[in-house]
Amino acid sequence: MPSHSFLNDLELNLSALEAKVGLAWWEASVCATPDNDEKRVAAELALGEVLANTRSYSQVLDTLAPEESPALDPLTRRQCLLLLNQLAPHQIEASLREKLITLGAEVDSAFSSFRGQIAGRAVDDNDINTILRSSNNESERRQAWEASKQVGTAVADRVRELATLRNSAARSLGYRDHFACALATSEIDEVTLFRLLDEIDDATAGPYREWKSRLDGTLAERFSCERTDLAPWHYDNVFFQSPPAATGVNLDPHFASLDLVDLTKCTFENLGFEVDRILQASDLFPRDLKNQHAFCADIDRSGDIRVLANIVPTEEWAETMLHEFGHAVHAGGISPTLPWTLRTTHSALTEGVAMLFGHLVHDPGWLVGEVGLAQEATHELSDGLNAAFTATILTTVRWELVMIHFERALYEDPTADLDTLWWDLVERYQSIRRPAGRSAPDWAAKIHIASAPVYYQNYLLGELIALQLRATILSRFGSLVGNNEAAPFLTREVFAPGASLPWEEIVARATGEPLSTRHLVEALRRP
Repeated sequence: MPSHSFLNDLELNLSALEAKVGLAWWEASVCATPDNDEKRVAAELALGEVLANTRSYSQVLDTLAPEESPALDPLTRRQCLLLLNQLAPHQIEASLREKLITLGAEVDSAFSSFRGQIAGRAVDDNDINTILRSSNNESERRQAWEASKQVGTAVADRVRELATLRNSAARSLGYRDHFACALATSEIDEVTLFRLLDEIDDATAGPYREWKSRLDGTLAERFSCERTDLAPWHYDNVFFQSPPAATGVNLDPHFASLDLVDLTKCTFENLGFEVDRILQASDLFPRDLKNQHAFCADIDRSGDIRVLANIVPTEEWAETMLHEFGHAVHAGGISPTLPWTLRTTHSALTEGVAMLFGHLVHDPGWLVGEVGLAQEATHELSDGLNAAFTATILTTVRWELVMIHFERALYEDPTADLDTLWWDLVERYQSIRRPAGRSAPDWAAKIHIASAPVYYQNYLLGELIALQLRATILSRFGSLVGNNEAAPFLTREVFAPGASLPWEEIVARATGEPLSTRHLVEALRRP
């Protein structure tokens, strides 16, 4: 039986290089300059060379061979399985790997530096969201919505090229395309996933149709038009991935005067999580040349955890901060005694955790205890909070169906008429009509398609995980907030195992049942 000492050497090498990539990627995200982009590319190329090492790949394969595998202890076996999934996509030609890294960094930089234009004035995402959230002027709304899509025209050709290159890499490894490769190497079975998507579609189609009909009636009255005249810019979000305030309760006035950094800090500290170090390392406010979105980065799997955000005092950014710091406390709660390879977590699981915390924005106990609403006010808002919670689930799930089906089609044929396909899916799953005569690559304006490819299934699975964890916490402890048992439960059962177990097993152990759509269906029946 061969020695497994190579695992330690490989992990030491990978951990150092991944930390360098994490730092370089962070710097390029907070300030998209040519110098930062070059440093990011250099760091990723150095990591790519190690991941592409054929000897390391062969050693891992040999260790997992049938004649050797039975003698492995569970942690070593798990290390090898995850390393194999990490190494396999990099067993490609060096020239192709360099093209992928260089073009990917170029497109990321374009998203970070791009600002849409309204009548010759540069606007950022927060400006656009403010207009769509508050303006009753249809012309102003349309201009804002169209400005949000201008980046798509700027990057579409390069995103198609990225998809083609990713497919070339995947096919050289024996996969159908990049979509199939990405799922297989992230421990998600494609057939099972799409069976689940059909279940979710069936479970949400009726409730969504009824909810959307009521919303459209409200919006038609607001904008003095017929329902059939409603266009994408009549909704509050540029992709309709979150519901308009009109469908539940507008909490923006309650956050307008709050310090969302302090609110986030107090929320997690009162739950029992220490976030000071994370806050100090984070970059939380908007400026030019900075990525306009939000994410959590675990730089080194040893405590350097950071959040990038672009805070303005709104309900949306309050929820986003809860979400991203949910990722952060999850990463910080992974057992430090695990081998480096296992000091991470599956994307679906951490998205579920993040969504669990994000749901607090509609939790009466949190609104009273942290935001400062009076108990009587939450009673008055009760129906609206319930409606907002249901609307959030419906809009996000239907949007996620669009993204997953679109990405599978994108990698089936990157040269297809994607502009038309995009609106076919939006009309099917979101019931949003395509603007008459519009011809533009609106799909390419969604940054995930370029920068986080084949990721959206993790959000959809995360929705199910969040609802299942929420039901477990409500059953056992009564609430996520206001008790001292829920946070230790999450740390012990969900965070600490890291990647030492498959994500489905962690969910089943923590909740007492396999992941299913049951709690999604029950949440949609919530009064």
